[in-house]
Amino acid sequence: MNDGEIFNQLVDLQQNGIASCLATIIRTAGSTPREIGAKMLICLDGTTYGSIGGGCGERQLQSAAIRCLLKDKKPEILDIDLTVDLNVKGGDVCGGNLSVFVEPFF
Repeated sequence: MNDGEIFNQLVDLQQNGIASCLATIIRTAGSTPREIGAKMLICLDGTTYGSIGGGCGERQLQSAAIRCLLKDKKPEILDIDLTVDLNVKGGDVCGGNLSVFVEPFF
C-alpha cells in the first residue's frame, strides 16, 4: 500500500470507530526489508494494512501496537533488531536494525 492508501484506510477506521496504530519506520541501520517512511496500520484485532517488511519484525510491531492500544495509549518508538536470529535462520533474516514510530488512533 502506498501512503495515500494507508491514510485513506486510517480515515476509514476512524470513521468506523476502530482503534488502530500507525507505524512508520523512522531509522534504519544495516540491511532492512523496507526503507525509512514505510508505513503499516495495526488494528486491535490484529488486522494489518501495509508492511514494514514482514517476519519477526512485524510480529514484534504487532505486539507493541496492541499493547499501546490496550495499555499505554501514547506514541512510542520501537527498536527492532533483525540480527538476533541471523545464525539460526540463515538467509531469511536481513541483519539490520530499524526504529518504528508507533502512534495510536482512537
